[in-house]
Amino acid sequence: MLEVENGLAQQKEEFAVKMDALKQRSDELARKEMQLKESLLKFDKFLKENDAKRNRAIKKAIDERKTRDQKELEMQVLRKQVVHQSTRKDKSGRAVETYLMYQRFLESVLESTEEFGEIKDIIARFDTLAATNQELIDRARESQDRIERDRAMLINSTEEKNTLILNFNNEIAKLQTRLEEAQMKSAKCQLEWDQTLKNATAKTLELGQIKMATNNLFSIVKTHLNSKQSNVTDTKVQLDRIQQFILDLSAISSEQQAAS
Repeated sequence: MLEVENGLAQQKEEFAVKMDALKQRSDELARKEMQLKESLLKFDKFLKENDAKRNRAIKKAIDERKTRDQKELEMQVLRKQVVHQSTRKDKSGRAVETYLMYQRFLESVLESTEEFGEIKDIIARFDTLAATNQELIDRARESQDRIERDRAMLINSTEEKNTLILNFNNEIAKLQTRLEEAQMKSAKCQLEWDQTLKNATAKTLELGQIKMATNNLFSIVKTHLNSKQSNVTDTKVQLDRIQQFILDLSAISSEQQAAS
């Protein structure tokens, strides 16, 4: 009986250890679930911040578009000025080459005004206008190149953000699937553990009953043998000695029947 109680106590200790391990696993799953929720909250915050950045980027793009349109208008004005200056240059060149007859007129102008000292001063003024014209052309070209670069950067940035959002959405779907699978697996493990505990309890009860019956039968055998048997507590040894007693008793009975 003491052995049965010891066995039950040991079973209880093992059960307590298993329950403690199961509780630790449950706590670990809860901790991981909390971490996952925190990650999802952080990701939601990231998406909101990303939307704010996108809105700022859109506003910036609109502002840049307005600036670009304004620059395009300025470029049109500059082009007109360039055309005008180029036309004036061509006309001046043709005038110099074709209308030498105006040289005397220019000389007369020099005599009548103090703004130019020589004819070359007039030519110098023309060269200055031509240089200004070229500078305007260069500025217009640089502005156009800058606008094209900004447009390309905006398109590339938009595509990268869209790709990032798609990747995050896919990752969220995967994490959700993993969470559902973990919950299903946890429920299945709980059911299996409950069934195992139920089976173990039944086996423990059955083992206790067998040990008690064996011990009682062994006590009867010891009585018939005048207590010559030592105090054996091992159930298997008791069964072996009970079996031997039955065999000896059967042999004695057979001998008596043969003698009679």
